[in-house]
Amino acid sequence: MTQPSLGTDTVVQVGIVVHDIEAKARAWSDILGLPMPEIIITDTPEKAQTEYRGQATTARAKLAFFRMGQVDIELIEPVGDPCTWKDHLDQHGESLHHVAFRIRGMNEKVASLDARGIPLVQRGEYTGGRYAYVDGSAQLGVILELLEND
Repeated sequence: MTQPSLGTDTVVQVGIVVHDIEAKARAWSDILGLPMPEIIITDTPEKAQTEYRGQATTARAKLAFFRMGQVDIELIEPVGDPCTWKDHLDQHGESLHHVAFRIRGMNEKVASLDARGIPLVQRGEYTGGRYAYVDGSAQLGVILELLEND
């Protein structure tokens, strides 16, 4: 029996981890001919309730978003650790971190992917929803981010 899919085939975001978000955002702005995006920082640990490999973490990130139609380019600079962003940056340098999909039924999707050998790495809350990173590196060559809005 085939297990449920993500419920979507629409990519909504690609995430790239960087050392210096201001410099990279300026470079992307220049290349794309777009205005410099606002650089924000993720919510505090109390609000975000971030877990990394099943344990609470105080890690945060600076984020910048380029709205590119259907797909956003998200630049991510880790602030503190442990977190998937810092691990990826340390292991692979500045590079593609994830491909994101909007989903419904976060817990069911995470459990289904875990059963397929794509384990949960990090999860947290944001204003209006929640995210989960699942490690599809072995099967897919990339981490997937699941985004569920309220």
